[in-house]
Amino acid sequence: MILEAAAQVFQREGLGATTNRIAERAGVSIGSVYQYFPNKRAVLHALSEQHLQQVEADLVALLHDIARLPPRWNDVVRALVTGAIDAHEKHSGMHHLLYEHTPRTAEGVGELQRLFRQLVPGIAQQLRRCSVGGPDHELTAALLVHGIDAQLHRVVLAPGGDRTPAERADALIALWSALPAG
Repeated sequence: MILEAAAQVFQREGLGATTNRIAERAGVSIGSVYQYFPNKRAVLHALSEQHLQQVEADLVALLHDIARLPPRWNDVVRALVTGAIDAHEKHSGMHHLLYEHTPRTAEGVGELQRLFRQLVPGIAQQLRRCSVGGPDHELTAALLVHGIDAQLHRVVLAPGGDRTPAERADALIALWSALPAG
């Protein structure tokens, strides 16, 4: 209940959100918020952990869906990029806030690395299946997973810019669709 309210308040107010506003939105006392979270950054951290768990579940399901596609790399890339965008945009109004302002912890970084290690073999399998990506499919898959992650967060989903998010997504799809045969 508190995290749902926090997500709504952060989405509306950005970093200017306060624990008082979160408590008000949740319909609880400020003491109840502080019982679970010592400060606003701790709330952001909890939201970030929750977001990562949701994105992980969505991306693992996406890999299973992609495995059912015909072995055409362009289709795989389009499904991968649009699926990753969809997974991240469930809280699009606060996604950038979470990415830029959530405190990084060793545990959180470890969880993210674990997710990347989970995604790489599935992407490597798709590279082999589609006969693209050069001779080292695992290396190409690692580059793709980390590259798409950075490009989504820093360009495609970032606020502002002179291109629409759809135009940015199309550019990302075009970039990764151009892998050499392998």
